[in-house]
Amino acid sequence: MTESKSSRIAVVPGSFDPPTLGHLDVIRRAAGLYDELHVLVVHNPDKAAMLPIAQRMSLLEESIAAEGVEGKVVVGSWSVGLLVDYAQEVGAGVLVKGIRSQVDVAYETPMAVVNRHLAGIETVFLLPEPSHALVSSSLVRQVAGLGGDVSPYVPGAVARFLAKASANDF
Repeated sequence: MTESKSSRIAVVPGSFDPPTLGHLDVIRRAAGLYDELHVLVVHNPDKAAMLPIAQRMSLLEESIAAEGVEGKVVVGSWSVGLLVDYAQEVGAGVLVKGIRSQVDVAYETPMAVVNRHLAGIETVFLLPEPSHALVSSSLVRQVAGLGGDVSPYVPGAVARFLAKASANDF
């Protein structure tokens, strides 16, 4: 049986605004499960972004390299069309989503069902390490915006960028 998509190629989508250690944890583990992993910065129209997409991509690339994530990892962006369109374009058969709580499960489950119905693409939920489970990009943005130290929650490249940006008043 020949399929047009491969379960050996996966996509990890997110706004990554900014990337957190929880994101890197999910990316690192997903990279070990798939032959090729696309980390996709997506535009979320329901959220006001702090960082431009290009900056988020750059921070992800730097953080992934610094963390020594093994495997073929491609960082990209997608802002037009459905996420499954991108997945089909790159031949991915799986979307990988990090899940922190029941709230995330309730939000992500309907999308997983629709994505499977629309394109036959499965969704795999990965739980982050417990030390990262309560940290969201929104929380990091709030702490950073008020001048707090976010270094325990984000990769070094992100902490340095946010500290410099905070000194320049974002």
